[in-house]
Amino acid sequence: MKASLPLILSGIAFTMILPFTGGKNGTPLIDRTTGNLKEKITLKIDTPDQDRFVKVPLVQGQLFEPTEIAILPNLDILISQRRGEIMLYKNKTKKLLEAGKLDVYFKTSAPDVNAEEGLLGMAADPNFATNQFVYLFYSPVKTSVNRLSRFKLVNDKISIASEKVVLEFYSQREICCHTGGSIAFGPDGMLYVSTGDNSTPFDVPKQQYVNKGYAPLDNRPGLQQYDARRSSGNTNDLRGKVLRIKVNTDGTYSIPEGNLFPKDDQKSRPEIYVMGNRNPYRISVDQKTGFLYWGEVGPDANNDDDSRGPRGYDEINQARKAGNFGWPLFVGNNYPYKAYDYTTGTSGAAFDPAAAINNSPNNTGRTQLPPAQSAYIWYPYGNSKEFPEVGSGGRTAMAGPVYWPKPGAAAYPSYYNGKLIIYEWMRGWVKAVTMAPNGDYISMEPFLANISLAAPVDMELGPDGKLYILEYGKGWFSKNADAGLTRIDYLAGNRPPAIKELLIEKTSGLLPYKLTAKVDASDPDDGDVLTYIWNLGKGVKKTTNKPELEHTFTRAGEYAISVEVIDNLKASSKSTVIPVFAGNEHPKVDIVLSGNKTFYFPGKPVSYQVLVTDKGATVNKSRLYVSNTYTEGFDLAGAQLGHQQAVQTLVGKSIMMKSDCSTCHKISTKSIGPAFTQVSTKYQKNTKAIAYLTNKVIKGGSGVWGEVPMPGHATMKESDVKQIAEWIMSLSAKAITKPSLPAAGNIIPPVSVNKNKPVLAIKATYSDLGAPGLKPLTSSNVVNLKSNIIEANDIKDISQFGKRDYNGGQALIFPQGDGRIVLKNIDLTSVTAFQFGVVKMGENVNYTIEIRLDDKDGKILASSTSNNMTIPIELVTDKKMHDVYFLVKNTGDKIKDRPLLSNITAVSK
Repeated sequence: MKASLPLILSGIAFTMILPFTGGKNGTPLIDRTTGNLKEKITLKIDTPDQDRFVKVPLVQGQLFEPTEIAILPNLDILISQRRGEIMLYKNKTKKLLEAGKLDVYFKTSAPDVNAEEGLLGMAADPNFATNQFVYLFYSPVKTSVNRLSRFKLVNDKISIASEKVVLEFYSQREICCHTGGSIAFGPDGMLYVSTGDNSTPFDVPKQQYVNKGYAPLDNRPGLQQYDARRSSGNTNDLRGKVLRIKVNTDGTYSIPEGNLFPKDDQKSRPEIYVMGNRNPYRISVDQKTGFLYWGEVGPDANNDDDSRGPRGYDEINQARKAGNFGWPLFVGNNYPYKAYDYTTGTSGAAFDPAAAINNSPNNTGRTQLPPAQSAYIWYPYGNSKEFPEVGSGGRTAMAGPVYWPKPGAAAYPSYYNGKLIIYEWMRGWVKAVTMAPNGDYISMEPFLANISLAAPVDMELGPDGKLYILEYGKGWFSKNADAGLTRIDYLAGNRPPAIKELLIEKTSGLLPYKLTAKVDASDPDDGDVLTYIWNLGKGVKKTTNKPELEHTFTRAGEYAISVEVIDNLKASSKSTVIPVFAGNEHPKVDIVLSGNKTFYFPGKPVSYQVLVTDKGATVNKSRLYVSNTYTEGFDLAGAQLGHQQAVQTLVGKSIMMKSDCSTCHKISTKSIGPAFTQVSTKYQKNTKAIAYLTNKVIKGGSGVWGEVPMPGHATMKESDVKQIAEWIMSLSAKAITKPSLPAAGNIIPPVSVNKNKPVLAIKATYSDLGAPGLKPLTSSNVVNLKSNIIEANDIKDISQFGKRDYNGGQALIFPQGDGRIVLKNIDLTSVTAFQFGVVKMGENVNYTIEIRLDDKDGKILASSTSNNMTIPIELVTDKKMHDVYFLVKNTGDKIKDRPLLSNITAVSK
């Protein structure tokens, strides 16, 4: 496909015709030394509709820690599992079989230490159709090595007797972490296998000076596992590398030309193609260019440190030829670590990428290392300035394949030809990377944007040209219900209906319970007639030609409601499942305030009353829990002020499921992190548990539940994290130790307001006793009251006022002429005046200020001049919500230094 491509180079506009040839004079589009974009690229090309890509599940919920796949010529698929099983998906029968099992080391005997070894990688021989060879990379249980072996697949079974050990090397055990283990073949038949640094990234127990998530460089005696210079940085060790060999017919191997080191050097290993790797967990080789790509899982430090070096980065790497990619001396865009003395805590000089030295006593190879190469793409836990498209959060980078259509099998639009597919285990996204013909990075964009993936761990192109994805599932070291094998199809013609949302008017009710359901669905191709098949649970289905249904349940029970929408060409989509409860109804919880419903006033009581109704049952006040807390603010246009009615069990959980939390934690079983129920139980007696957990999630931490650190989530809203923490704490069966507030009473806000937490949240939760055959139902309500001090940051509706940074926040600049501020949808009950927080009011500054109700021409509540910044208003007693207009007019000459407005305070009588 050819398309017009506008390109801006150094301020000069050009128009080029694809294919694009990279930067000026063939220079990279990203400067590998500085990370700066050399040219600004804008691709004006209509990308294929992402909703034309559909996920076709092949295997779901039957896999146990799957690691890699090999797609055979007949579209049967071999799947390796870390605990040693080789599974076989049969394309014709759609069945999953066990093709064999290796006896592997996959679990340590050391407490709280997770082994990552096992059956790690798999690939079919390029000539599998004639030789039936399968290569496996695994950790044999009886020998402390990682081993690459060749097997034969005979009658759908791996012949253990056919094993030919191709290559093996020592690997330290009873420690964590980093194995690599991915296998790939190049277009020339060369075999590549990745290996991890076999080093512990955590802190040495009971030591003063420790790693703290930076490069593991601790070379003190007996602590070899904490020194990655013995492996990744060692030219004479096969760990922390990508190896490249030619496997001979008899199962031996030879060294091809072009590897990093010569064949006859006593200080290096000739198998090494790439060194300086931490955990190159997934690799791929471009079948046209022969370029090697891999995802590099990076270290855990959250911030740069002057004494240690850079924060952690994950990387996507590209090797056009053999090279050193820096670890453990460099990370990301060749950001250097510093030498560090773990006995004194003193730092040395930063390492030099052009002349890196490995002087560790644990090094058995060369002291002078090859020059370090920068990462191709790099990103931290937080937002990336260089690659903002990758987002933020936990990270586990994966790479490959490069998409090229198979002869006679163009499965996807030609737009994707030559694009590198990268993906994220933790964040769940997939991106397509556009490259210049020489391999330089140009841009990235979402790919499979509408498809949800549960920790994608491998992606391979099949003989049919289609992408096959292996999903590990969102839970570490466990059998996950969402683990599976998926094929990605592209619908070039008719597309299935798009379902936006299934809406149920009322999800519970006493018998007879009348269900009213509607589905928001549309036909992406327009014009198709849609049919709706409603699944009402327990085998009951109904069909309608309208997107709505009414049904009456006469038997008590919990019913799973969903709908399948089908077009006239039989393409279909299924909605999410919503549980409803017949025979019991969610209780209704209301919080009634007798005073102002927008603001609270420091030192003045907030009178509240909680009202609970529970149809068909007597309200038991002992099952009511009332609390209050102060949290981060919302601007006055925000929808979260006022009442929020929600089902308690769904709010925090739904936020958690949309985050990356579920990748490391499961609700009731341990993953790489503790189960949420364990967390709930541990902190049940801590009255400040919610605040503690909220802070922990945002800032990150380590050492509480073992060695594995939890990354910070600085970009998440505190209010969202707090709801997750509340949901976690609700999981424990123990009673809430902090006593409930009374059902009616007064809350007295502190005299001084915390600017970072100016919202008073009053929350009431009630759980009923359930009904025969039905679990108890819980409802909650929240009322949020804003501090009466309205900061300039929170004032959104302004006209002719300027803005500037002031005192760590923001201030509004008074207008040169007329200006306006509007506070929308506020309650004026008991408000007697508004006070302007004005700073830098100079001489000869004359403004008149009018305060009007609901409109710029509305009722005048007050009028004043700038000589009086506390403006009494006429009392408003209707207890309704109003818009308040502040009309400001300069009545004097032109003002050189206009005053600043830092806040507006609502004053109560």
